[in-house]
Amino acid sequence: MVKGNSSLLSDADSATLIGFKDTLTLMEAAVYTGLSKSHLYKLCSKREIPYYKGAGGKFTYFDKSELDKWMRSVRVATRSEIESDAVAYCVTGENVKK
Repeated sequence: MVKGNSSLLSDADSATLIGFKDTLTLMEAAVYTGLSKSHLYKLCSKREIPYYKGAGGKFTYFDKSELDKWMRSVRVATRSEIESDAVAYCVTGENVKK
């Protein structure tokens, strides 16, 4: 039985293929980031995520290393880091910049 183009590969095969690629399609970027295609479109339209348009502007592509950087762009401090900064502030009266 022939499947539709979007389901020719199993999820495991798709994930393996994505691992070897540097440039991802919108569908691959959605799988890679765990975000829905519609959410990626929204982020692109707001220019909140780095992306590229193919010749003619029809297709949207993503650089995997830029997606990695974007996904790690806002680090959340651990409880111990916050407590350490609080103690340092109480002792010195100055904010600790990392």
